[in-house]
Amino acid sequence: MDALEAIRTRRSIRKFTSAAVPKADLETIVDAGRLAATGHNEQPWDFIVITEPTTIMQFLPAAPWIIQAAAVIAVVLDPKSRWWVEDGAAAIQNMLIASTALGYGACWIQGDVIPREEHFKTLLNIPDEKRLMALIPIGVPAERPEREKKPLTQVIHWEKF
Repeated sequence: MDALEAIRTRRSIRKFTSAAVPKADLETIVDAGRLAATGHNEQPWDFIVITEPTTIMQFLPAAPWIIQAAAVIAVVLDPKSRWWVEDGAAAIQNMLIASTALGYGACWIQGDVIPREEHFKTLLNIPDEKRLMALIPIGVPAERPEREKKPLTQVIHWEKF
C-alpha cells in the first residue's frame, strides 16, 4: 500500500483478532517512527515494544480493549528537547501510517495514559527524567470503522483564512 492510501484508510482500531504480529513487522513500524521529522534532528525518542500478554494486561486501566492487541509500543520522550511533544507526535503518526500500510490496526492512546504515567513508567523501567507520551496497541484488525472526515473544501483556505 502506498503512503497516501495508508493515510486515507488509517483509522483508530480498538478491536483485534488473536493473530500475532511478526517481530520484523514491529521493527518496521518502529523504524517508521524513528525516521520521523524531528526539531534540530534531536531524535528525543525511545520505543519499547511489548508483546508479553501479562505486561499488556497491566495497561488495562488505560483502555480495557488494549488486552486484545498483539503488541503495544510505548513511546518514550526526553522532555529536555524543546520539541519533544511535536517530535513524539510525528513519530506516532508515522507508526500509525506504517501499521496501516502493513495491514495492521493501531490506535494512539495518550489521554488515558498520562494520569497513569508514573505507574506505567515503573512497570516498563523508564528512567525518571523521561516521559511516557503514549501507548500504541497494534494487531490484526477485527473492525474497520468508518468515520466521516470534513471535506477538503471545508478546511482548505487559499492565501487568507
